[in-house]
Amino acid sequence: MQPFGKILIIFGLVIIGLGVFLMFIDKIPFIGKLPGDINVKKDDFQFYFPITTSIILSIAVSLVLWLISFFNKK
Repeated sequence: MQPFGKILIIFGLVIIGLGVFLMFIDKIPFIGKLPGDINVKKDDFQFYFPITTSIILSIAVSLVLWLISFFNKK
C-alpha cells in the first residue's frame, strides 16, 4: 500500500503545481506569443496554434521527467 500512497502524493503535487501555473499564466509575458505561434484572426473566426510554445513546454517537461528519473535511480 505504501507505493500507492507515494503515487497519490506525487499526483497531488503535480495537480497543485499545474493549478499554480494556470493561475499565473497570464502574467508570463512570452507564453503563447513566441515567434512561430500561429494566430489567424478574421471577421468571425479566430484560429490559434502555439507550435513554438508547445515545443518549448514539451522540452521542459521532458527535462524535468529525465531529471526525476536520473536522481531516482538507486
